[in-house]
Amino acid sequence: MIMRKYTYKLYPKPKQAEALLGQLRLHQQLYNAALQERIEAYQKCGISITYNNQQASLTQIRAEHPEYKALSCTSERMTLRRLDKAFSAFFARVKRGHTAGFPRFKSLSRFHSFDLLDTKFQHGERKHGCLFIKGVGHIQARGKSRLLGKIKTSQVQHKHGSWWLSLTVEAEPDRECIEKKACGIDWGIEKLITLTQPGGEYFSIKNPRYYKTGEAQQTALEQSITKKKRGSNNWKRACKALSCFKRKQANQRKDAQHKLTSAIANRYTLVAMEELSIKNMSRSATGTCEQHGKNVKQKAGLNREILDTAPAALMSMIRYKVEETGGELVSTPTRKIKPSQRCPRCHHTHKGNRTTQANFTCTACGFHQNADVVSAYNSAAWALGLGREHVPEVFASKPLLSTA
Repeated sequence: MIMRKYTYKLYPKPKQAEALLGQLRLHQQLYNAALQERIEAYQKCGISITYNNQQASLTQIRAEHPEYKALSCTSERMTLRRLDKAFSAFFARVKRGHTAGFPRFKSLSRFHSFDLLDTKFQHGERKHGCLFIKGVGHIQARGKSRLLGKIKTSQVQHKHGSWWLSLTVEAEPDRECIEKKACGIDWGIEKLITLTQPGGEYFSIKNPRYYKTGEAQQTALEQSITKKKRGSNNWKRACKALSCFKRKQANQRKDAQHKLTSAIANRYTLVAMEELSIKNMSRSATGTCEQHGKNVKQKAGLNREILDTAPAALMSMIRYKVEETGGELVSTPTRKIKPSQRCPRCHHTHKGNRTTQANFTCTACGFHQNADVVSAYNSAAWALGLGREHVPEVFASKPLLSTA
């Protein structure tokens, strides 16, 4: 059994949208009141209030405030559970010595969702459906889920002026791999991925660069916000336009990644990828007050390009889709094998082998190839346990032409 999330767009009627917003506001007020209770109890009495203490008082709250009777009791408990998780994460950060980040009060603009534990959702035939919420009624939903199974939890979200339903479904995997091959993948910025097979064939996918292509439009939308009075109707419309633009970019990126990773999972049962530390790769170069960083502006631009490709999401999609077919994603140890610096023909490993970001020329045997192709091939060879005697002649003799 596997757990998967699916998102449906809700289409409430005007009165239903008003009722949903009212329920969201009640959950936000409950969250803030519970946070205030915890703070005051500790400041005045030195007592730490737990989730069990607060959820036990829901009976009294529902008796004294009739508006909370319209909400599902389990939904209210999930809001209190959310606050408890925030405190658990806060104490964990303190214990590790990281920046604490104490849980803060949420305005309605920062409180975007509430949870439903006893979800009453009727599926169509894999597409669309109908959601029932106490105090709101039946709401039409449009969307598609690839797997049908038992709904474990759900969340009603208010984003970009629209209502959404996020479902967590437990189901049996039904994805199949057709060709059952092995491959190595190298992630990059100029080329999103370069995929190499042990036989020597390879191809690359160009990075669509969503941020760069939409940078001018995003700048114009941001400037439009700064020219308007904060809190006015025009300011709110400008904020919504910017939010919708960023949402569209995120949807385009997510859709392209799903299509690409599904194609990989349908063809390959063994996928080898370099082990990446996105946090270290995108770390700021500003340095400290005593020792300033170098090339700060260039590093900031590189970080932006790295995060624009969403590498962590891409690797996560490849992993779970390949595992659904019964395959395996192997993370090759970068520091051990140095795939971008190791020659696939003679295994000579040196920084000087990579003459530029794109070119690889072995200083020992003179082998020349694209650096991304070399890295992807070395990852696949390491995962399969292949030695230098297994380097394909077509790959070892001359570089192949990319199909991209």
